[in-house]
Amino acid sequence: MTEQPLWQPPVEQVAASNMTRFASTAASRWSRGLDDYAALHQWSVREPGEFWTSIWEWAGVIATGNVEPVVENASQMPGARWFPHVRLNFARNLLRRRDEAPALIFRAEDQARRTVSHAELYAQVAGLVGALHQAGIGPGDRVCGFMPNMPETVSAMLATAAVGATWSSCSPDFGVQGVLDRFGQITPRVLFSADGYWYNGKAHDSLGKLSEIRNGLPSLEHTVVVPLLSQDVDLSQNSGATLMSDFVTVDTEIDFVDLPFDHPLYIMYSSGTTGVPKCIVHGAGGSLLQHLKEQQLHVGLCRDDRLFYFTTCGWMMWNWLVSGLASGATLALYDGSPFYPDGNVVFDFAEQEQIHILGTSAKFIDAIAKAGLRPRDTHDLSSVRTVLSTGSPLMAEGFDYVYDAVSETACLSSISGGTDIMACFVGGNPNLAVWRGEIQCSMLGMQIEVRGDDGSVLGPGEKGELTCANAFPSMPIGFWNDPQDLRYRAAYFEKFPGVWCHGDYVAITEHSGVVVYGRSDAVLNPGGVRIGTAEIYRQAERVPEVLESLVVGQQWEGDVRIVLFVRMHPGEVLDDVLRNRIRSEIRKNTTPRHVPAKVIQVGDIPRTKSGKIVELAVRKMIHGETVSNREALANPEALDLYVDLPELSS
Repeated sequence: MTEQPLWQPPVEQVAASNMTRFASTAASRWSRGLDDYAALHQWSVREPGEFWTSIWEWAGVIATGNVEPVVENASQMPGARWFPHVRLNFARNLLRRRDEAPALIFRAEDQARRTVSHAELYAQVAGLVGALHQAGIGPGDRVCGFMPNMPETVSAMLATAAVGATWSSCSPDFGVQGVLDRFGQITPRVLFSADGYWYNGKAHDSLGKLSEIRNGLPSLEHTVVVPLLSQDVDLSQNSGATLMSDFVTVDTEIDFVDLPFDHPLYIMYSSGTTGVPKCIVHGAGGSLLQHLKEQQLHVGLCRDDRLFYFTTCGWMMWNWLVSGLASGATLALYDGSPFYPDGNVVFDFAEQEQIHILGTSAKFIDAIAKAGLRPRDTHDLSSVRTVLSTGSPLMAEGFDYVYDAVSETACLSSISGGTDIMACFVGGNPNLAVWRGEIQCSMLGMQIEVRGDDGSVLGPGEKGELTCANAFPSMPIGFWNDPQDLRYRAAYFEKFPGVWCHGDYVAITEHSGVVVYGRSDAVLNPGGVRIGTAEIYRQAERVPEVLESLVVGQQWEGDVRIVLFVRMHPGEVLDDVLRNRIRSEIRKNTTPRHVPAKVIQVGDIPRTKSGKIVELAVRKMIHGETVSNREALANPEALDLYVDLPELSS
């Protein structure tokens, strides 16, 4: 029997899609033959000037200056400079719609519903812009958010962008040290925080942690608190903090600051594998242009669509979600657990709010499948035309489940990119078939190639490193406090000079789709949340009985679970009480997502001759793989301690 796709787009849907209309417009504009996606993609990487000009014109980017040249030093990676003679403001492009249609629909676990119209959002941002101006905030300053996924977070970010400052955020479930490891590097002048948040049926106070965070950030001049848990916020622990209602001004118009295309918009954070997280700086123009391309063409987002992505403000998908405002869409914001009171809460929200684009994670899909939920039988999901999945590879069984139990008519688009680029390398396409276990295509403008360790480009079906061979607008401006770009170059260009190496282990299929087999480095990725090992080490080794530790990800039931190995001080024994203390320390100072599924005592931890622990070698051992380069280790016999551990079989 010939393999068949799980889903095929109806002919009439393809004819009316944004992707088809864009291709037709571009073909006419440049006299190109762009009859199918393969031809469109080939043109997009061969003619970047034509392609990105077409995206600019199609999306109606608001800017001043000359779009020519589109790119300088196009062959340099890094080093290409996009739209060098253009000036724009990110917030102006997101606040172009100012009518009474809903811009934001918000719910938290307390089920209280709020809507904010486009006009109201503009007014809220205007009041915050006035306040930031009064505080002397402008280009070169950083503003941070320790916030849930709520309307005020969107307003604060947009106000920051409007005055030309740079925004950075962490979700409120981060521990104090996790926040300071991030914000402490970038010296913010203003910090926004809610009084707390709801999660798993409980109210969690943020004000105690906020006091410690403020003490650890001497650069702070203003702390602005937003009520969520209570309208009667007690600021006694945070003397000098201000309620948002007292911070905003009565300004009704926004004086947008136009800045260069590559002006710093966001500071995002790496996973912190080898130390504190790296601060990745992203430009306003590149983020805007990539998100417009991805959302309007690859997702099919249209004006008045309702766009939802389950995310926290510490994940890049929040930044991606907010960009939907630039298309005139309504953002559906949910804050809380996706499993409280049960796994139906996301689908309740989708049904009640008539969501068109439903974004979630492979971990969530797997969890609801294991719970036996069948949302298509219990909910009216007829409005949902696209289901997005990211965070970790969606297994083939996950594809089966979505089409069997969630929707048989939606385009299931697994997408993959990352914080590093604020965008996707590979993702969906409403004009293409969905094949079991495959991401549909390489994204427009991204020359995706699979490379072997020797740098050779591999053919279909061959597994290797995901690379991008051409420059693109959302490449990072650089890393914070990395003036010579040494860490930036080492992170992405050291393995294959002049080619972006992303650290994903992938293969391109016969359908020109992509299968992601996981990370090729030591970054942990349980449930699609990237976690650096150093953050776990720092907390585990605060426990006095622990001498040293090593953490890896174990492939488990279609996902990754965190396994922490601990070497104890002489005379100390790991028991359940101590395991709970270790987990508690990690949970308190990082996030619940960092907590290991298994904590196992070992007699020794393998190291290189220079003293570095070898996570990758241990990961290979626990998966029954061979470690070939044992001679590089100072204590190669230690590897044998990780073979056939009974604790890892359940």
